[in-house]
Amino acid sequence: MTVGQHGIRQTVGLWREALRGIPQLTKDEWRGLDLLARWLIATRAAVLVMTLLSAAIAGIMAFRAERFDLDLWVIMTTGLLLAHATNNLVNDLTDHWTGVDRENAFRTQYGPQPVEDGYMTTRQAVVMTVVTGIAALSCGLYLVAVTGTLTLLLLGLGALFLLFYTWPLKHIGLGELVVFVVWGPLMVGGGYYVVAGDWSWSVVVVGAVYALGVTTVLFGKHIDKIPYDKPLGVNTLPVLLGERNARYTAIGLVLAQYGGVGWLVFSGALGWPLLVVGLALGRFRQLWNVFTQAKPAVPPDGYPKDAWPLWFVSFAFLHNRRFGTLFLAGLIADTAWVLAL
Repeated sequence: MTVGQHGIRQTVGLWREALRGIPQLTKDEWRGLDLLARWLIATRAAVLVMTLLSAAIAGIMAFRAERFDLDLWVIMTTGLLLAHATNNLVNDLTDHWTGVDRENAFRTQYGPQPVEDGYMTTRQAVVMTVVTGIAALSCGLYLVAVTGTLTLLLLGLGALFLLFYTWPLKHIGLGELVVFVVWGPLMVGGGYYVVAGDWSWSVVVVGAVYALGVTTVLFGKHIDKIPYDKPLGVNTLPVLLGERNARYTAIGLVLAQYGGVGWLVFSGALGWPLLVVGLALGRFRQLWNVFTQAKPAVPPDGYPKDAWPLWFVSFAFLHNRRFGTLFLAGLIADTAWVLAL
């Protein structure tokens, strides 16, 4: 292998690692990263898969209706991914400015918070945020120009949620509701509208079933953060509910997902291939065992040390990724079956 080939493989390996999780690295290691690797880490690109799944569900539902436009779907998906990335950058900047991430707080323990850790200056972080945000907005404005007024309304709602999620919405127990609305009705329902050209409440319902899982991931994260958020007055819904009630609420959200799939199938709205989500029950069993118990004081044997103090969110994320992937696969199979008839 030549030096050049080794360098390319190493760079691609870093991108892949950043897409799988939030790599632990030192300030010197950060300085050696290429710009894309820095962007992937700073935006927490590993969690963007949740947005990709919402966009994919919108796309397959448009394909099912035989109204799929590939160009519009690609631009819509790119815009949503960039908007999610912008939200993550805004979140870190806001928490840095308000002191939430100060002094080795929760966010800085399981991976770098580039601004708080001094890997990027505030100015560099602002520039990255603005450039990413402008790219996302450009996609949105193009779609508005092509598809009309309702897209402008959806874009405006998305922008408001993006800008005000970290503060004040998250601080007053509304962050979880916002995530449910954004990843369900807004991304799936709105994405379908952009690609297919009409609004469908049945698609909104399909999106809501998936969005329950994304909301569970946020619940898990905020349960993990209760000891850090509560003293700072960050009143997320798990803070307001209390740890035990929040854990069981999260379990209820997952059960509602499976119930939602059952309703979609047995009401005839979608076909039996959706029942493939049953293959995620192994992950659900893990989630159940974790969420019905208090968080351990130290990482159990075999638990990745660099993931601690993440606990509940880890199992919620793994379940959502498995469920979401199977949900999408079921939709694709069912759509292929329907269109073949």
